[in-house]
Amino acid sequence: MTGSDATPSFRLAYVPGVMPDKWVRIWNERQPGVPLTLTQVPAGAVAERLLGGDADAGLVRTPVDRSVFSAIPLYTEQTVVVVPKDHLVTAVDEVAPEDLADDIVLHPLDDVLDWESLPGRHALERPATTADAVELVAAGIGVLVVPLSLARLHHRKDLTHRPLTDAPESSVALAWPEDAKTDQVEDFIGIVRGRTLNSTRGRQQPPARGESANADRGGARRKPATGKSAAGKSVGAKRTGKSGRGAPQNDRRGKPRRRS
Repeated sequence: MTGSDATPSFRLAYVPGVMPDKWVRIWNERQPGVPLTLTQVPAGAVAERLLGGDADAGLVRTPVDRSVFSAIPLYTEQTVVVVPKDHLVTAVDEVAPEDLADDIVLHPLDDVLDWESLPGRHALERPATTADAVELVAAGIGVLVVPLSLARLHHRKDLTHRPLTDAPESSVALAWPEDAKTDQVEDFIGIVRGRTLNSTRGRQQPPARGESANADRGGARRKPATGKSAAGKSVGAKRTGKSGRGAPQNDRRGKPRRRS
């Protein structure tokens, strides 16, 4: 926002592979008057964008510099190996690092996994990006180990993937500059943590689309006055029968008999 009278907005950066669709949908339902701007940025560029004020928060891959950012861990991804469909490992349900001993395991410069020792044989040069590495896998030059979301992001019909055991994993977190937590960031935190609209934690939200604007502060609709209907007409109290459905106890079916 630029000035106290500016319309509030929320700018969210996210790294490739992370799909915030569900959270964006909930935001749009709860905050129809607050535009949400999404920007996909390389994993290594999120910190610069947040510190530069170009985004209010980011869906990032850990680790996060906790001396500068506040962060909430969200989930940890499965690690998979991407291979051609005719590769030998496609015959098994999961792969161990030693199964890749004879393969060239590509290691792109934008790799998000923290390796102590990369399995397999190493290529003479590292591909610049994960997308470039996927192209090399398709050309039969090697295999690639990535988080599952990146395997899905770069899916090709001639490639497949298998879970890789005993491999580093990548976790995703919501992060924001420690000294720049806005009301909109607090609202988004509530969404990713699964808080309900009227949760006592976090800020009070405006009514979502389709909800009554006359709901009281406790989230319940106002009841009509005793003896009055919603339209203001007097209504008689019904005696409840055994069924509990409001029918009179001496209710008789059919037409009344004529008196002679």
